[in-house]
Amino acid sequence: MNKNEPMINCEIYKGTKKDEMYLYVPADQGLKAVPEVLLESFGELSLVMKVLLRSKQKLARVDVETVIEEIHNKGFYLQVPPSTWQLAKD
Repeated sequence: MNKNEPMINCEIYKGTKKDEMYLYVPADQGLKAVPEVLLESFGELSLVMKVLLRSKQKLARVDVETVIEEIHNKGFYLQVPPSTWQLAKD
């Protein structure tokens, strides 16, 4: 593992209101940086997993480097469901 490689200990949450919508947050900060209105849009949150995100790692529907950058810049990353158009295109 490269010491200069971007990485972050991350918690991933999902809510009860919207399928396939996830919040990625730094494990050491939790949900502190997530705006209240966004938290409310999720309904009841539950922890899906804890993971160490590293650049060059593969995630199912998002680019890991984008996730790491957004967490560093905003304190969270919001993964939204793919649109019907995207699914038809794939």
